[in-house]
Amino acid sequence: MKVVMPGSFYRQYDADYSRDVPAEGFQGWVTESIPVSLHHTALVVMHAWDCGKPGQYPGWRNNCEYHDRADRICREVFPPLLAAIRQSPIPVIHVTMGGTHYFREYAGYKKAVRLAESLPPENPPEQQAVDDPVSLELKDRYVGYPALLGKHNVEDIERGMRNVNFAPNTEPLGDEGIAEDGRQLSALCRHHGINHLIYTGFALNWCLLLSRAGMADMKPRGFLCSVVRDAVTAIENKETARRELCKEVALWRIGLAFGFVFSSGDIINALSKK
Repeated sequence: MKVVMPGSFYRQYDADYSRDVPAEGFQGWVTESIPVSLHHTALVVMHAWDCGKPGQYPGWRNNCEYHDRADRICREVFPPLLAAIRQSPIPVIHVTMGGTHYFREYAGYKKAVRLAESLPPENPPEQQAVDDPVSLELKDRYVGYPALLGKHNVEDIERGMRNVNFAPNTEPLGDEGIAEDGRQLSALCRHHGINHLIYTGFALNWCLLLSRAGMADMKPRGFLCSVVRDAVTAIENKETARRELCKEVALWRIGLAFGFVFSSGDIINALSKK
């Protein structure tokens, strides 16, 4: 059984070398009616966290500027979207942050752990680079976590991470699957017969693309990885924040290499007609 909904993808051809900027010859974004299988698709809610109230962890908000946008999405976008999904055959799967404990007593997490035990073992890549004094200095002074985010903010960030929880309106219901890595997400998908993951959550250009159980982890496992445009936000920088250009670039990467870009309204509308 399937529904059809508008979905966007990117056609990066053909460059026009008669132009000053050849890339302006690309076809660019294309929207077509995309079939979505109700029995082989899951909605993924990834890293939708309750990061505390404004002022609770000020050092965290000093560098993680997307919190207000994420809070708005949790208030306005997730409730109708999750309600529609939960009334359909499409399962909701939650992806959490490894190394924390806020999700470990949920039935859906215990199910994921149990299912993952039946999968064949995975061999993680071994570290091949050997540090020397210069590389250690560079990592500490320029690339390390405190150097990038501000040493004066680290205490608040770590305190916030220790107390993180599911964001309001995104908490798992019943035994909805909960995964902390790609192995567990794969096990839940195998259990449900899923091959298409539609991601929501935070942050699009960091966690959803690059963290464990994110798109770069799941695409090599054979999954289509799509996204709901208005149910995500990205980490922006000084030069991009006003126009949310980092989000636009991340959507382009997904529409070019991973899957499709949908809207919550189109999903809700399509499911209402099933």
